[in-house]
Formats: sequence, structure tokens, C-alpha cells
Amino acid sequence: MQKISDAELEIMKIIWANQEKSTLFSYLMDKLADKGKPWQKNTLITLLRRLINKGFLKAKKMGRRNEYTPLISEFEYQTAQTQNFLKKIYEGSVKGLVSNLISSDLLENDEYEELKTLLEKGKTKK
Repeated sequence: MQKISDAELEIMKIIWANQEKSTLFSYLMDKLADKGKPWQKNTLITLLRRLINKGFLKAKKMGRRNEYTPLISEFEYQTAQTQNFLKKIYEGSVKGLVSNLISSDLLENDEYEELKTLLEKGKTKK
């Protein structure tokens, strides 16, 4: 899976969060403005075109409007990026990542307990 830029990811997050099957260009512009990041129309068009070329979106012309539909779910993207991160930083070791999170106090107590519960549940699945 190709990497996407931070700006492209911001667009995808809006599309993934949209409860509708497809997202209109105007909806994207409004959501970006709501976040205090009003973008130029041409900037958004360029980034959407890149996402289409990378296989993340498909566009459908509806009269004068475009509808954008995600081809990759947020979960699929997160999984691929997590695997890349693990390979690059921890040589594929999940244990190394979790150990680092715990030893560097990056986990709150409730997060630690949730992680422990998740690990126990995963252990019983096998």
C-alpha cells in the first residue's frame, strides 16, 4: 500500500468519518473549514486526484459535482501503516513496541489495563 501525505490523510479521515457511502467535494471543503483549515479549491482537487491515482479513492461525476468513495478502509490503512512502522522501527517486533510503551511511561494506567485485557483475550482465542 502506498504512503499518503499528512494532508491526504486528513482528507481520508474526513471521508472515513462520513456516515454516507460517498462524500461530496463541498462536504470536504466544509469539514476542512470547520477544522479551521480552509483550503483552496485547487489544492483539494490536486490532493483528491493523488488519492485516486494511489488507489485510495474513486470519483463519480454527479452532474457538476463529484462524489468520492473510499476504496481502502481506515482499518486496512491503519493495519498496513502499523506493519510498516513495526518493520522499520522495531524490526517487526510487537514485543519491542509494547515494551517501549510500558518502559517509557507512554501508557496511562487505564490504557495499560485495557492492553492487558486485550492481550489476555487474544491469548484465549488460540
